[in-house]
Amino acid sequence: MPEPAPILIAGGGIGGLALALALAQTGRASIVLEQRDSFGAAGAGIQLGPNGVRVLQRLGLAEALRSAVGVPDALAVHDGRSGRALAVLPLGRWIAARHGAPYWVVHRGDLHAILAAAAAAQPRITLRTSFTLASLAQKGEDLQARSAAGEVATGGALVGADGLWSSVRRAVTPAHVPELVGATAARTVIPVAAAGRLALPAVGLWLSRGVNVVHYPVRGGSEIAAVVIATETWQGTGWETKADKEGLIAHLRGFHASLAEPLAMAPEWRKWALHRLAPLPRWSAGRVTLIGDAAHPMLPHLAQGGVLALEDAVVLADALAAHPGNEAQAFYVFETQRRRRAARVQTMSRLNGRIYHARPPLSWARDAVLRAVPGNWLMAGYDWLYGWRADTRKMGA
Repeated sequence: MPEPAPILIAGGGIGGLALALALAQTGRASIVLEQRDSFGAAGAGIQLGPNGVRVLQRLGLAEALRSAVGVPDALAVHDGRSGRALAVLPLGRWIAARHGAPYWVVHRGDLHAILAAAAAAQPRITLRTSFTLASLAQKGEDLQARSAAGEVATGGALVGADGLWSSVRRAVTPAHVPELVGATAARTVIPVAAAGRLALPAVGLWLSRGVNVVHYPVRGGSEIAAVVIATETWQGTGWETKADKEGLIAHLRGFHASLAEPLAMAPEWRKWALHRLAPLPRWSAGRVTLIGDAAHPMLPHLAQGGVLALEDAVVLADALAAHPGNEAQAFYVFETQRRRRAARVQTMSRLNGRIYHARPPLSWARDAVLRAVPGNWLMAGYDWLYGWRADTRKMGA
């Protein structure tokens, strides 16, 4: 039989490259269309629960990434003002034994570099840069993507892996656009020698009124990635806006000095505005579908945005392999498999944000629960999240 036409993938981020690699494992070629002039990742840290690490293991990339990751022993939740620990939830050996894969934290650039190198070395994957998608057209059995510069890429179907501000989503459901939530996230990376109390093999979560801070080790433990999520009305659409340091220090003013002082010394912060997207009526239209933030953007309060894109990648690759020559059916199966889980993660992420930023008396109740309930019980409540595995038995639906 003739080899099927390649799958076009708009976006060369974590989800797009993972999809290309997963397709290659099934024997399907792909063309990755990246609008930037090189493959690189904006951002600092990313948390990879066992559900994400399992995807990397399946793609054959876990060992290549291992030397760059941090392996936190625990998630330590702190009262922001006093610095006292409210709860310690087990990670490390506990979660690895429970779910068959570790919990890793890594610099986003390191993860992206591993994905990009693997894709560049794979003969079934073609990487094209400086391709800003301008239009789509059906030509018989082919789909043509045309760039703003007039270049054309031809394939059997197109997947939008182009993030929150997806241009492909406009072709699928043009009425849906992201909306501000009234909060921002600012990120930095500091050397471990300057991190003080933050230089621990743990994920730290600090809670205060309208602000929370998360930090963890990256680059094999040599650096600490930190993010400050705060209620504010600043608007922006990029990931690389330089944050006003005085404004950031003001957000940290209510926190204990052991957190605020090391972060105040960071030379540079980058910020972005948080957005939500109303549930899409559909993720697919004919031979076009969406994955990752293009389909179901996540708020950062569950640290699952990148991981859900990894999950999407392998589920979609399996669906396409199970329905050769029928991309529309494969997309239907993919969406059926993923919609409910993505919605549940989105809901829990929003709920966590409200819990993290609660004010008295709700924050008092939150803290009392955290102190009273054993950490392993709290973490076991996330078995539904971290225990996920792709179910190939349902791909023929």
